[in-house]
Amino acid sequence: MSLLCDVLPWRGEAPSFRAFWWAHIVFAQHCKYFCACSEVQLVPRGATAFTWEVRANNRSYHLQFKKKFAFCLTKNKYAGNAIKTAKYNILTFLPLNLYEQFHRMANVYFVFVILLQTIPEISTLPWYTLLFPLSCLLTIRALRDLIDDIVTSRSAMFIFSPKFSFSFRWQKWCDICVGDIVRLRKESFVPADMLLLCSSEPSSLCYVETADIDGETNLKFRQALPVTHRELTSEGSVAAFDGRVTCEEPNSRMHSFTGTLQWRGETYALDSERILLRGCKLRNTDFCYGLVIYAGFDSKIMRNCGKIKRKKTKLDRMMDRLVIIIFLVLLAMSLCLAIASGFWAKTFQEKHTYLSALYKHTAPAKQAFFSFWGFAILLSIIIPMSMYITFEFIYLVNSFFINWDLEMYYAVKDIPAKARSTSLNDQLGQIEYIFSDKTGTLTQNIMSFKKCCINGTVYGNFCWYDPLLREFLRLLALCHTVMVEERGGQLVYQAASPDEEALVLAARDLGYVFLSRTQDTITISELGVKRTYKVLAMLDFNSDRKRMSVLVRDPQGTIRLYTKGADTVILARLRSRGPSETFTERALDRFAEETLRTLCLASKVVSEAEYCEWSRRHQEASILLQDRAWQMDSLYEEMEQNLELLGVTAIEDKLQDGVPETIQLLKLGNIKVWVLTGDKQETAMNIGYACKLLTDDMEILEEKEPGGEGLRGPGHQLPGCDLLQGHPQAEGPHRTAGEEAQEGHHAGHRGWRQRCEHDQK
Repeated sequence: MSLLCDVLPWRGEAPSFRAFWWAHIVFAQHCKYFCACSEVQLVPRGATAFTWEVRANNRSYHLQFKKKFAFCLTKNKYAGNAIKTAKYNILTFLPLNLYEQFHRMANVYFVFVILLQTIPEISTLPWYTLLFPLSCLLTIRALRDLIDDIVTSRSAMFIFSPKFSFSFRWQKWCDICVGDIVRLRKESFVPADMLLLCSSEPSSLCYVETADIDGETNLKFRQALPVTHRELTSEGSVAAFDGRVTCEEPNSRMHSFTGTLQWRGETYALDSERILLRGCKLRNTDFCYGLVIYAGFDSKIMRNCGKIKRKKTKLDRMMDRLVIIIFLVLLAMSLCLAIASGFWAKTFQEKHTYLSALYKHTAPAKQAFFSFWGFAILLSIIIPMSMYITFEFIYLVNSFFINWDLEMYYAVKDIPAKARSTSLNDQLGQIEYIFSDKTGTLTQNIMSFKKCCINGTVYGNFCWYDPLLREFLRLLALCHTVMVEERGGQLVYQAASPDEEALVLAARDLGYVFLSRTQDTITISELGVKRTYKVLAMLDFNSDRKRMSVLVRDPQGTIRLYTKGADTVILARLRSRGPSETFTERALDRFAEETLRTLCLASKVVSEAEYCEWSRRHQEASILLQDRAWQMDSLYEEMEQNLELLGVTAIEDKLQDGVPETIQLLKLGNIKVWVLTGDKQETAMNIGYACKLLTDDMEILEEKEPGGEGLRGPGHQLPGCDLLQGHPQAEGPHRTAGEEAQEGHHAGHRGWRQRCEHDQK
């Protein structure tokens, strides 16, 4: 991948009187600050400190801050963008690799035998004859570890970087600093966590692929602030940008960001929808500009990377135990032989008195000592060194077999199997549990709209005179985050979620066509009539809310709230419940039994006075730094009340080819499979049976909400989820869910865990 990007030279790169004067001002201000301050504000434990301040195009500002990292040593508070993902370097390779290799008991055993061979009285072979094969073994393993480390680590590309004033230049990733403005081009990777300033797309949209971060292949979009989209229209305006970002300290939360942008006397709220994370790939966007917020090891993806740990498979641990046991047996055998040899020597000397002169200067204890270790050397071949050398070649050849295996070749995308570790075959053989997501792993992640229920009626043919049906389809065309572009006279939709794309396509096929969107409007075609709705607020979806809403003003001036989400949260927020709601709940159960994914749709009319008051508080909460998410969720909760149910959608996501057969093979290998899903209980159970994860001879253990009664008595609630487990044997009625799950691991059953939150996954 390309590790080069355009970077705007920072202000003050060339020495100048202005830079010299500014440095004096900064120094004087900091001296005044430290002399005047008599109190220190402490941040409570667990609270987020919003002390990370980034100034655009101002490297000198960030270089003056230091932080303590060891004893009295300090380093720059704002990390550089250079990172090291390799396990070894030139200095640490030899000592670290030898340290790891001598954690294998067999190597310690071989060194011990070589040391015994250096004692002339008990040596059977020259010591160097054993040192040579041990050196070969250590060298082969060292080369294997080095090759594996080189393959799995990322290498940087270096290029000569000419310096230009007031323009962008090619720059190595490692030279990027916090506060730099970077220009990214299509198909390039994001080098650091950046605030999106503007892009070549309308409304400064930016499409990114996050497959290297979360494995999702669906394109996600990020959008710049309206103010930077309007003002930063040229390279010169980007060069003059002097905004200041105040945000949370670097952390590992990939899906959250809280901060503000201060520019030209105004304050603007920032969230994760404005941030491009390191490791994302720019797609369908010619170029974009970003302000580096976190660099290097401060970036979120690096904060999620734990320390490189030495891997030791279960086979290695078993071999170490066997070596210790064999060594103890060897010592016991040597002791027995030494004792027997002493008795035999005494008897032999008594019969052959002429030999006693040879042993008159040798004490019996010394003779027994030499006999003991002599027998230990003779029996040392019980652990053959050649076996370990053979193992290394077997690992190497097996890794080649994986690469050559035609049954592991994916012809659709021309992707063969790639063993990035020569010991991969050994590691795969130690797998005991598999934890898998359902959507996109067991299923194809290709959604298709199948059915819907409106006003208690399951529709196949639509009656266009039903006003509730029109409102239902209008919601599908308005309440989403899908982006649209025109290619060759055709509308092409880009959706972060295949569910949303399926619903928008269904509305289009039924006459409600999503045409375009800007920062504050959505334009749709309703049965051939073009209508533009003003977007007043977008109430985002998250795993806690389990719903999303859009607040719009229609062409007639009426303010409407459109909401879609899980049935558990929508049905609880209805104004009233009547016969149609009862029929809808029955339809939900029927759709779930057919393994369809369901969503509830609702709406309400909002008065002008209610909206004005809510909008004022929403604006105030959006620029908070502390407790912003809590305040926003409270406002969303307040607005999403007294809803009127419109209907239910049912979407199909088929299983991938070969899933049942694969799970059956895993069962034969005694591998326990756990699947995480957010579906309804009925949907989860039916899909479990469809993919043969659950079978008819299993007992289903069901965890209910607190106070509910499960199939086996009072439910013991796991935090935030229900638990469905296949059990081949019945257990006692008073076992807790955790005890049953633990017992299930050892009993060899398969589990299906459903309704888990995103963070729990």
